[in-house]
Amino acid sequence: MYPVFRLAYQVLRARRMPPLQPTETHVSHHLCWPWDIDLWMELNNGRTLTLFDMGRIPMGQRVGLLALLRRKRWGLTIAGSVVRYRRRVRMFDRIEMRTRTIGWDNRFVYIEQIMMVRGTVTSQAVFRSAMTDKEGIVAPERLLAELAPGHAPVTLPAWVESWIAAEAERPWPPELGA
Repeated sequence: MYPVFRLAYQVLRARRMPPLQPTETHVSHHLCWPWDIDLWMELNNGRTLTLFDMGRIPMGQRVGLLALLRRKRWGLTIAGSVVRYRRRVRMFDRIEMRTRTIGWDNRFVYIEQIMMVRGTVTSQAVFRSAMTDKEGIVAPERLLAELAPGHAPVTLPAWVESWIAAEAERPWPPELGA
C-alpha cells in the first residue's frame, strides 16, 4: 500500500519551509519502519523508490511546481530512473534524503536523490521526469519560464549524459526473447 499519510506529512512540512530555486537542495528526514523491510531485514528496494517520492514531491512543493501543475492542469510523470544501492538501511534507521534538480535537456528534467544513514550514503537515484499537457510533453524551457523566469541554464553532469546516451541505444519495445 502506498504511504499516503507519510507523503501528506512531508508535503505539509515542506509548506512551512522557505521556497527553493529549481536547482537548490531539499533535505528531508524519514524513518525505516517495519513495513518497509524485506525478508533480509533491510529496506526493500521497491520501498526505496517509494521513499524517494517522499523527497521529490515535497521538493516540488518548495520550488512552486505543484501549484504550477494545478494552475496549468499539467501532469507529472517519471520517464526513467537509475538507482545505485551501496549500503543497507535497517529497520528504525533514520534516513536523511537530499533531493535536487541536476539539469534538463529538451524533453526531460533530471532529479538526483541521495539517501544517507548516520552520514553515510546508502543509495543514489536519478529520475528522468516530464511535465505533460493534453498535447504531450511540456518542454523544460517552457516549465522554467513559468517557474523561475531568467533561471540560468544548467549543464548536465557527464555521467548523466552517458546514461541518457545509453538509454537512447536501448531497444523499445524490449525484445521478448524465447
